[in-house]
Amino acid sequence: MPIGDMTMSLIFRIVFIIAGAVTALFVARDALNFTIIQTFVAVLLVTAIVGVGSFWSLRRKT
Repeated sequence: MPIGDMTMSLIFRIVFIIAGAVTALFVARDALNFTIIQTFVAVLLVTAIVGVGSFWSLRRKT
């Protein structure tokens, strides 16, 4: 497996571990829609990270 694939896989695993922990605070793991909510939380986390990164770089340029 190429190194880029392993890196992306590691990033996705970390994001889904964090999303699973956050989702477990609000939804029981036995719930039927746990994975759907976990995926939604993961998308929100990625969006927040990209948003913070873009604002951080914008702040450094000025």
